[in-house]
Formats: sequence, structure tokens, C-alpha cells
Amino acid sequence: MPRVKRGVHAKKKRRKVFKAAKGYRGARGTLYRTATEAVDKALCYAYAHRRTKKREMRRLWIARINAAARLNGITYNRLVEGLTKAEVMLDRKTLADMAVRDPAGFAKVTSIAKQALSV
Repeated sequence: MPRVKRGVHAKKKRRKVFKAAKGYRGARGTLYRTATEAVDKALCYAYAHRRTKKREMRRLWIARINAAARLNGITYNRLVEGLTKAEVMLDRKTLADMAVRDPAGFAKVTSIAKQALSV
């Protein structure tokens, strides 16, 4: 039985790693072992940061809502409490978008929250 030569498959495997390491500086983009390590690390970061991104976006929305709420004379905490009591079902993403793009509409939402708190 003839022996199996692996040249084609080995080249294909390396090509996949080098394609993923394209644009990396120095040895990380040219040497196979270093490129493999760099790509593995990059994939770990990509996985972790897909989750971190969600956290960071929520923090940004809350900061925007708080800033807009304070312009309307109420804090973020009291606004959320008032909206819960008034049974207004708006998520933070929508509220933050309103705060930036539609200040008049956001002011109406804050007035609804204030009324629910005073009752």
C-alpha cells in the first residue's frame, strides 16, 4: 500500500490560519506557530467581547437616559420607578434613542413617570 503524503492538507490548514492572521504585525502574521497563537487568542477575545459589548451598550443607554432625565428634573432611578408604576413598557434602548433623537417625546415620558410617582 502506498504511503500518504500530507502536503496538500498541511498547506490548506496553514493557509486558513494565515488568512485569519492577515494584517497582524511581525511574526504574528508570517510565522505559523506564532500566527496560530495569535489567532487563537483573537478568537477568545472575540467570544468574550461579544458578551462585554452587550454590557457596555446597556451602560451607555443608562448614562444617556440619566442625562436626559436630569434635564427634565428627575433622576434615572426615579424615572424607571415611575415608568414601572405607570406600567409603561419601554426598554432602555428605546428610552436612550428617544432621549437623543426626540427630546420632546422623552419629556412626555418623564412627565408620565412623575405623575405616577406623585399619585
